[in-house]
Amino acid sequence: MDLMRNRYLRGFHIKRNEIPSFKEYPFNLPCIKELEELHFHPKVTFLIGENGMGKSTLLEAIAVALGFNPEGGSLNFNFSTFDSHSSLSDYIQIIKGIDRPRDGFFLRAESFYNVASNIEEMDSQGGRGRPVIDSFGGVSLHEQSHGEAFFATFIHRFGGSGIYILDEPEAALSPLRQMSMLTRIHDLVEADSQFIIATHSPIIMAYPDAKIFEFTEDGIRESRLEDTNHYRLMKQFFEDKNRMIHHLLNE
Repeated sequence: MDLMRNRYLRGFHIKRNEIPSFKEYPFNLPCIKELEELHFHPKVTFLIGENGMGKSTLLEAIAVALGFNPEGGSLNFNFSTFDSHSSLSDYIQIIKGIDRPRDGFFLRAESFYNVASNIEEMDSQGGRGRPVIDSFGGVSLHEQSHGEAFFATFIHRFGGSGIYILDEPEAALSPLRQMSMLTRIHDLVEADSQFIIATHSPIIMAYPDAKIFEFTEDGIRESRLEDTNHYRLMKQFFEDKNRMIHHLLNE
């Protein structure tokens, strides 16, 4: 069967005729104002761009529209530390593939602490059979560094045949761990998984045969890694760091 028909999340379109005003947040974001629909890669899709371009807001809306908790976790997580997510998910129509995922997780750097706390709260209540933390490696996520807890989630909780939505996973990972994450992503893709990832990391977005959407002031454009601002800036820095440092510190 055609792989493009076999993915879990083919894309989405915006219900533009239902949006009350494009002058109000989040509909005034550059990525939303002119957007009608977006189609994802069946394996890995990256959402990239400078801060404030709306990639995390859009990623959150996609996750919520799929049934995930706004603060992260699996579809079984239902908690709210602070209700701050936008209403954008109400105006997104998800386009699903033929198959249905057997697993799924929404991981976002800014609220992962809250997910870890919710796991401990659920396990402290007992009466749920196997402790939830066992699915994350059996060690309290609060007793590990942020990076270790993130990576334990990638290794132990992500089981394959799933849809995994990640918001800036590199925030807690060293460059070496980011490279290890590429290996783990590939293992899971080989196990029939699909990833939608918002990231600033050129290392992570180097995953081969992925689709990269770059968010700019002019909207969203599909790009090659080598043509992205992230890649070109880092390349320029490391090829002539002294010149770059001179301009940064003397202008």
